[in-house]
Amino acid sequence: MNGFQLFLQQLAVICRKEILAIWKDKATRLIIVVPCVILGFLFGYAANYNLEDAPYALLDQSHSRESADLAAAIEATPFFHRHVTLQNASQIGRYLDDGEVVMAVSIPPDFASRLAKGETAPVQVITDGRNTMIAGQASSYTARIISRYNARRTGRRSPVTVQTRTWFNPNQTTRWFFLPGIIGLLSFAQVFLLSGLSVAREREEGTFEQILVAPVAPQVILIGKAVPPLIVGFIQCTILFLISRLWFQVPFAGSVVTFYVAIFFYVLSSTGLGLTLSSISKNMQQVLVYVIVTMIPMALLSGIITPVSNMPDFLQILTYADPLRFGLELIRRIYLEGLTLGQLAWNFVPLIVIAAVSLSTAGYMFRHNLS
Repeated sequence: MNGFQLFLQQLAVICRKEILAIWKDKATRLIIVVPCVILGFLFGYAANYNLEDAPYALLDQSHSRESADLAAAIEATPFFHRHVTLQNASQIGRYLDDGEVVMAVSIPPDFASRLAKGETAPVQVITDGRNTMIAGQASSYTARIISRYNARRTGRRSPVTVQTRTWFNPNQTTRWFFLPGIIGLLSFAQVFLLSGLSVAREREEGTFEQILVAPVAPQVILIGKAVPPLIVGFIQCTILFLISRLWFQVPFAGSVVTFYVAIFFYVLSSTGLGLTLSSISKNMQQVLVYVIVTMIPMALLSGIITPVSNMPDFLQILTYADPLRFGLELIRRIYLEGLTLGQLAWNFVPLIVIAAVSLSTAGYMFRHNLS
């Protein structure tokens, strides 16, 4: 048997051992599939910033035909429904504070008389700024409704019109933005945790020393430890991809081959970080603490919530060590924009560097333990 055949045989044994260790643990089997499915559907339904059903309060101090027409124009849209009709301005605060309405529309007493004289008639729109995205959308939609109402009443339109067009997400559906990102975020969390627990579990069970004294090269142990989390990452990404594409009908614009090439390098870098974490941890409790401590800042720096370009310069530099940033960008751009490997080549460079550094560090720690 030549050296390469021996390498493959040893690698197959280590991989089989790791896969069986994952599969025989019922709790681990459930962690691989169940949270992935539940969170995929949960984020798909709950992570929605689109204004679909917004209750509002109306304070009509004019009690005129013009004010009634304006209120009817607001309620004719599918976005707003009147939750309460107020009697005075002091009631506005209570409904906004309690979160019963997202905005209040106040029509002044002289609304009709001002319009009759051709003067400006201000309508006050008060929104709940605790949710800035909903508040901004509510204000924007109301301004458009009032603009159309004014054009219909006067018969005159502004000489300047704005025609908006949104690429890659024509209806600006937030679900289209969140679901591709969730593919990367959830799979990273699982792969990071599983690879981190692999060596720590061996230490607690007392089998790590047996592996180190076995006639197997440290490189074989390292690769054998890395392959099962890679497989788990591919499975979870596939599950989330199918939920996004088939259940929520988010159109996939890219190539499946390009998508899985990006997934491979992304999961590989995540596995390398997990193995590095595992190699410096003495037990599984330490791994869990390290994962929690590192996952939160990595998620915040990934750009899944706010764009990286909006962060301070020193934080943008830190994001180059975060595989989540480049993994999420690759997945989103392939999924929504349909970009090719050539167009995304520079996004692979940080992932390859992170994988090379983290796996080399983990390999050094294995050799150090072996010596």
